[in-house]
Amino acid sequence: MAQLSLDLGHRASFSGEDFLIAPCNQAAVAWLDRWPDWPGPGLAVYGPPGCGKTHLAHVFQAGALRAGVGARLLSPADLGRAEPPALVGAARAVTLDGGPPLPERALLHLYNFIAERGGHLLLLSRQPPARWTVHLPDLASRLSAMPAVAIEPPDEVLTGALLVKLFADRQLAVPPEVIGYLTPRLERSFEAMRRFVDAIDRESLARHRNITLPLARELVERDRSR
Repeated sequence: MAQLSLDLGHRASFSGEDFLIAPCNQAAVAWLDRWPDWPGPGLAVYGPPGCGKTHLAHVFQAGALRAGVGARLLSPADLGRAEPPALVGAARAVTLDGGPPLPERALLHLYNFIAERGGHLLLLSRQPPARWTVHLPDLASRLSAMPAVAIEPPDEVLTGALLVKLFADRQLAVPPEVIGYLTPRLERSFEAMRRFVDAIDRESLARHRNITLPLARELVERDRSR
């Protein structure tokens, strides 16, 4: 995965999207950069909702395809629909996006199938697999041995960069003073920032006005008074 040089790191994904690199996600990015030289057939990436796990998974999938390796992205609901050969096909890079509750025997068979063909399984969840409640001993041992890397909540630098990106994704040009005001005042979570950008976008449309510092201040103070 190529890296472009900006203040905090700016990664162009293989799908054409951007992935912002900061201390909170550097470890996860470094692990994906090591692929396929992982110490085992599996890797878990965990973190809060909206932290970028799924985005990273698409980067991983696209990188595998560029390397000439089949890739497949699965959801927990897929596990019970077919046996691993039908689910995975020829793919050697498989991502399962979603944590427990999962059908344990189906997950064990998927893990074993991928390991036997020399492929890799990327697990995405809110908690590391070693903390999952697992009743099947063979699956529990495999998950406990799997490397797990966290994506932490964003720091102030990434918060500002993410706000810029979230507004840009909506084709909104926001004055720098708005970003500067919001960065230290919004909850340090990806999901909270997305909700706020959505709310202020809707508010500006309803009022037929641009996003300004007074509007941003009004919405922040309104949220605090609730």
